[in-house]
Amino acid sequence: MLDVNGLVSGYGTSEVISDVSFKLAKSEVLAIVGKNGMGKTSLLKAVLGFLPAWNGSVRLDGKDVTRMPPHLKRRRGLVYVPQEQALFQDLTIRDNLRLGLLSDRDLDAALEQVGQWFPVLTQRLQQRAGTLSGGEQKMLIVARALMAKPEVLLLDEVTEGLQPSLVDRLAEVLMRFRRDIGMSMIVIEQHLPFALGIAGRYLVLKRGEVVDSAAVDSGAAARIESHMRI
Repeated sequence: MLDVNGLVSGYGTSEVISDVSFKLAKSEVLAIVGKNGMGKTSLLKAVLGFLPAWNGSVRLDGKDVTRMPPHLKRRRGLVYVPQEQALFQDLTIRDNLRLGLLSDRDLDAALEQVGQWFPVLTQRLQQRAGTLSGGEQKMLIVARALMAKPEVLLLDEVTEGLQPSLVDRLAEVLMRFRRDIGMSMIVIEQHLPFALGIAGRYLVLKRGEVVDSAAVDSGAAARIESHMRI
């Protein structure tokens, strides 16, 4: 579904992503881990097109989308859940959710599905998003992304600030949705139990370079932590 080959990117004249390559199969979950400031979010932004690709390529379902603007990648099924609270604070929950769809024709069915994932949201559809707790806002951002039925979902530190019960619920919703529609995922996380609990493979990013990549197994957490200590 996603093929990143030799990607180089950065800010201004500063290179932040250096020759990164990886592939993501259909229905696969890949965890990208590493300490803060190592380029994980910048890598996602380069894949999405928010940062320019100085070299390398990004292919989505076989098509070269390296230079394609982010909104057109969204139409091709590449959907992003950013680390920051990317909501319209003065709009209602319902109106924020509407933004996840390309057409209002699908809104009623989509809201019914959101109610199965996160009932608290559909019970308060007319409440302003800015009045929700931090955890509820995270649920709203994820629900809006899932309503788009993405081919590839990019999640950036989605568990940050969530209480353990919500982390468990989020993992359950994501894995069930992946099974239902065959969605692929890239998960950037500091919360290793969550990331390794849903991913089949991981890669470790250090100073914008991939320094380790392997299947998730019983020794994965120890290997990752050894990289993060250095």
